[in-house]
Amino acid sequence: MEHSPPIAQALNEVGPRLRRLRTERGVTLTALAEATGISKSTLSRLESGQRRPSLELLLPIAQAHQVPLDELVGAPEVGDPRVRLRPKQVNGNTVLPLTRQTGPLQSFKMVLPAGRSTPQPVTHEGYEWLYVLAGRLRLVLADHDLVLGAGEVAEFDTRLPHWFGSTGEGPVEVLSLFGRQGERMHVRARPKSREG
Repeated sequence: MEHSPPIAQALNEVGPRLRRLRTERGVTLTALAEATGISKSTLSRLESGQRRPSLELLLPIAQAHQVPLDELVGAPEVGDPRVRLRPKQVNGNTVLPLTRQTGPLQSFKMVLPAGRSTPQPVTHEGYEWLYVLAGRLRLVLADHDLVLGAGEVAEFDTRLPHWFGSTGEGPVEVLSLFGRQGERMHVRARPKSREG
């Protein structure tokens, strides 16, 4: 797949950015591998540019370093404003669709305001995966009432009664992947080794 020059440049800069972030924090490849469940060799190839970055690799690294995903990627500015995706206001939330074409999986960045509201769970067909970029997210899912912080992930079948919003402490930024027909996201990462 051929990428435009700004995208190709951004992809080429991910590896050095990952290495710089890791070394500035004094983290070894071995320690990062243990924290993320990603093999040391895969992390090394990612940092050297021998392996292309993917969401499955970047999300655990962002979580381990406790930084927003966009800090790892440094995505280029979108050039032509006529093709720029524009935020929409949906039920008081700011929603930015990240997927241009319709398909089985849709992605969104959402900014949920600080106002605390009474949860009104809903159900519908689909499967949702949420990654908290910043702030604290309250997720009511069936009988569970959870609070997720930056770097935490939740996934659930949307046929279960669910609601999510701010805890009231401040706005929340969330990355959402949603499959309308119940498609599930697949995260590929080696499980942490157990030492006994």
